[in-house]
Amino acid sequence: MPWQKTRFAVLQKFVWKRMIVMLQIRHRWHWTDIRRRYITRTGRWLPITAANGTVLFDLNSVTVGRYRWRGNKIPNRWTALQSA
Repeated sequence: MPWQKTRFAVLQKFVWKRMIVMLQIRHRWHWTDIRRRYITRTGRWLPITAANGTVLFDLNSVTVGRYRWRGNKIPNRWTALQSA
């Protein structure tokens, strides 16, 4: 896993923890209340959603690709003028 991808994972965990703390403060929930609301019967965590259905974006789903330097292969109007 590249270091950029691990940064997204750390950021995702930080945002998730801050959302949990916000829910605890705003609704005066304890950890058991949060688990009761956001865990399915099989033990999987549900995504944190707002009342209007907005889902917290999963940063781990971002693909990190390496940039390939293309140099002179990038087409532009000046290379067309030079070749003519």
